[in-house]
Amino acid sequence: MNSNPVVILGVTGSIAAHKAVDVASQLTKQGCAVRVAMTPDAQRFVTALPFKTLSRHRVVTELFDEQEDWKPVHIEWADEAQLMLIAPASANTLAKLAHGIADNALTCMALALNSKAKLLLAPAMNGKMWLHPATRQNVSLLRERGAEFIGPEEGSLACGYEGVGRLWPVEAIVNQALKLLHKTN
Repeated sequence: MNSNPVVILGVTGSIAAHKAVDVASQLTKQGCAVRVAMTPDAQRFVTALPFKTLSRHRVVTELFDEQEDWKPVHIEWADEAQLMLIAPASANTLAKLAHGIADNALTCMALALNSKAKLLLAPAMNGKMWLHPATRQNVSLLRERGAEFIGPEEGSLACGYEGVGRLWPVEAIVNQALKLLHKTN
């Protein structure tokens, strides 16, 4: 792996959003330059501050955030990234990615992602949402386009149900991200 590979860590509106803080921390410790982009719904579960502190980089929370130069941040980050990891990936974000909807900073980055970058998605949602035909079709379409998935796993869900939908373990997500980075370098 080249020094400081750029990883966009997308955080979406899921109860598992707090686990993304550990993902950012571990990837940073492994020498990655982690750039965090949060959807508006993600910010209802966790704030930008821990991501900024642990990644040592600014966090993008809005498409029209103040920027330091003329280039839009969603384009700049999409150009620089070797990997985009969305963990957790909500059903809403999977649907947006599958259908090219770019209505926030994260989905704009995904749509503008350079062709050499890998896309790794770690879903987390209620089991009925994961098993719904619309979500299954969105996952199939994203896989056809080259997106890779890790999880979800079965177990106790935050909604009180048992079933598939839990975010894959943080260590396994980080390991898969590092494997994909080795393939791109």
